[in-house]
Amino acid sequence: MDEYLEQLYQEIILDHSKRPRHERELDPCTGRAEGYNPLCGDKVTVFVREEEGKIAEASFLGEGCAISRASASIMTTLLAGLTAEQAHAKAREIYEMLTKAEEPRIDLAENGEIAALAGVRKFPARIKCATLAWHALEDALHGTEAP
Repeated sequence: MDEYLEQLYQEIILDHSKRPRHERELDPCTGRAEGYNPLCGDKVTVFVREEEGKIAEASFLGEGCAISRASASIMTTLLAGLTAEQAHAKAREIYEMLTKAEEPRIDLAENGEIAALAGVRKFPARIKCATLAWHALEDALHGTEAP
């Protein structure tokens, strides 16, 4: 990853961390789940409201590091209008991007702010921070935790 892109990705992460989008309790919601990373103390609660087979709105409440908060914020900006199946596919895409052995080729113009999370690959211990909200999202969509 070239230096310019690395700096741009860091700016996106910092922006979402300092000014998170959709950080609030969503009431009413059709799904909700909590995530906790005991290694670093990150906590997140993800809320989703589905209407007519699609995610109408998503939000989160969380405490944690910049990567955890930014990932949750970026996630909530991507979900409106997706089906649960599409949201699960997006979560799998994130896991693969962060854990695949070979370096992913991610285009910021094509993938938007989600591409900024690719920089986390350099810090394997932080991958759990970046995926915490996505795991909670999957639980919320599965109805693992009642609203």
